Amino acid sequence: MRKAVTHSVPPVPGAAPRRRTTPGPAALPAAPGRAPHPAELAALQRTVGNAAVTRRLQRQEAPGVREQARRDAADPTGHGEWGTFREDMARAGFSGDVTEIAWQLVLGGIADQGRLNDEAMARFTERQDQRDHRASNSWYQELVKVVGDHLEIDTPTLALWSGGREISDYALAKGHTPLEATAFGGVVDRLALTPDWMLKTPMWNVLSKAFVSRARGPVHIFLRAYDPESVLIAQEVPQLRVVMALDPAVRLVWHPVYAAADGRLMEITRGLDLVPDAPCSTRDACVGILYDYLRLVHDPANTRSERAHADMSARLAANGNPP
Repeated sequence: MRKAVTHSVPPVPGAAPRRRTTPGPAALPAAPGRAPHPAELAALQRTVGNAAVTRRLQRQEAPGVREQARRDAADPTGHGEWGTFREDMARAGFSGDVTEIAWQLVLGGIADQGRLNDEAMARFTERQDQRDHRASNSWYQELVKVVGDHLEIDTPTLALWSGGREISDYALAKGHTPLEATAFGGVVDRLALTPDWMLKTPMWNVLSKAFVSRARGPVHIFLRAYDPESVLIAQEVPQLRVVMALDPAVRLVWHPVYAAADGRLMEITRGLDLVPDAPCSTRDACVGILYDYLRLVHDPANTRSERAHADMSARLAANGNPP
């Protein structure tokens, strides 16, 4: 069981208030038209209690899913997955205090994410700038401070992947740890949280950046589809380059992965054979092998790899190259 960590963060609205022996600071002014940031929420709770926090959040107006997200943030223990989250966190070794704090930060981040998504599209034209602004969600940044130590891995090597959720399971079965298999990542991976994936994807991006910063040895990257603007290529690998500059023990090991017609995941050699393990030392070598196999060997009747082939063909065509 992992050692629990505790932080002085406001309690979940609706939970029994904790006793305080000293008065908190004055409440921060709340700007109209947006959900409060964590610092504002903390100050508001310390001075006037959870009822004021609830009213503050409920004044935010948003249609459909966003409105429900704000309601969930105002009443975290009323969310349908609160019980599951609490039980899974306990099994993962988290204390009750950390569980409550993390849950409020998750739901607060989801409630505030719609505003950041709108701002990202209105203010920026470059995709990376948009992604960076969406990932600036201060609720999610605070979440990493609370659960960051629980993103450590139990296996010798860390795993990253692209091309479908089953690649994560494949990497884990080979003895590497993806984010979804960490103590906190595993808990959140089992939850729906909200039907709008654009409200929760930035949370995974923030967690992922913290995850890769903890690399201390080889990092295995499993690639079934290549997208230069994906989180893997645009965010995780650049973060790893920073880590590699500081720690020579960290290096990248790339794996070109193909799904056979029966669903089995295999790796591709330079000779375009499918084998259980075919590591590459560079991204370009891995992508080249993957593309060659999809272009020259892929069976169009294999629906398991139909999407990877279509993505590869579209990318080649967009670059002026024949598929």
